[in-house]
Amino acid sequence: MPVKQPAPGDLEPIERASRDEIAALQLERLKATLRRAYECVPHYRRTFDARGVHPDDLKSLEDLAKFPFTTKKDLRDHYPFGLFAVPRDQIVRIHASSGTTGKPTVVGYTKNDIDTWAHLMARSIRAAGGRPGDMVHVAYGYGLFTGGLGAHYGAERLGCTVVPMSGGQTEKQVQLIQDFKPDIIMVTPSYMQVIIEEFVRQGLDPREMSIKVGIFGAEPWTEAMRGEIEAKAGIDAVDIYGLSEVMGPGVANECIETKDGPVIWEDHFYPEIIDPETGEVLPDGSEGELVFTSLTKEALPIIRYRTRDLTRLLPPTARSFRRMGKIVGRSDDMLIIRGVNVFPTQIEELILQLGPLSGQYQLVITREGHLDELLVRCELDPRHTSANRDEIARQLQHRIKTMVGVSTRVSVEPPESIERTLVGKARRVIDKRPR
Repeated sequence: MPVKQPAPGDLEPIERASRDEIAALQLERLKATLRRAYECVPHYRRTFDARGVHPDDLKSLEDLAKFPFTTKKDLRDHYPFGLFAVPRDQIVRIHASSGTTGKPTVVGYTKNDIDTWAHLMARSIRAAGGRPGDMVHVAYGYGLFTGGLGAHYGAERLGCTVVPMSGGQTEKQVQLIQDFKPDIIMVTPSYMQVIIEEFVRQGLDPREMSIKVGIFGAEPWTEAMRGEIEAKAGIDAVDIYGLSEVMGPGVANECIETKDGPVIWEDHFYPEIIDPETGEVLPDGSEGELVFTSLTKEALPIIRYRTRDLTRLLPPTARSFRRMGKIVGRSDDMLIIRGVNVFPTQIEELILQLGPLSGQYQLVITREGHLDELLVRCELDPRHTSANRDEIARQLQHRIKTMVGVSTRVSVEPPESIERTLVGKARRVIDKRPR
């Protein structure tokens, strides 16, 4: 399928700027952000003072390494509004995480923050091939989750027609895609798999639908999953990255002409890669934990936020900004099974290499006595119901042992055996070990 090549006029000047120009803008904005955080947020004043640093100590971008990190715990400890840098009456919108453990993390936005977010989401959709007049089917969840409204405002800002479907009601998703004929879908990759399955269940060929581009994010996904979705749906699958603590979706987005990793919008977010154990800043190209500092946020300036996402910073290609590699796991979601470090995405890659299997899976961890046990639940693709499930399970078990280094039990189940997540992120890991 031919991809849309951006005309020079489609790019903002900063997307074509030199690295020196970008660095100068980052330094100017970083100084202002540190000063704002120090003067307006008591938490940052305390942590800066405890570290013995002051915003005036930032003379170069490298000096940012002197400043303390911010973690999700900091946001929860100051629940709900303790890290806001503006009075509550200047907050025009609040979002929050799902709060699956402990208190949710709450983020706020001023009017200017919402405007910046819409602009960056429009830039992201444009990078993915979207153009004014396109119809965008938004199947991210709306509400406190940032996905739905983030995509919605960005698509409208770009001049697109928005179908605010949200998640769930899969039969209706297919009906509206068939009837409205959107050009773009924005959704989690795991739920896109569910939509594709519903097309097939209804006797429809998903490759014949009108959608040309899928903008997928909110959860880690692999190149194998990209290939599967593109093959089954006949679309270009493009990666979008973001997190509510930093802004929401639209912190970075792949360019459709290269599809070589999300481009970080470095004029608004300064990225670092650190060693997750020591906190040491690592050079570009090294794998480590991604850290972000906001450069333009008013309501919630965020300083050196530890995302826990493990990736690499890569050199610019389609734009002047650096890219980030695929998320290979999370430093806090890493599973340790009998002393072996295991990331769900490693197992996902191996599952998707076996043609008879769908992309749906769950990892169930239990403890028998003093030993952890890992059960890999996966299921047959509906087109392969006659496949030998025991043989496939043996193949997958062997591959996991060989490639990942951990012994597992594998259960290959009939199609649609694994619970589908209709809104938000797929629940890939069920940890039943005693705390």
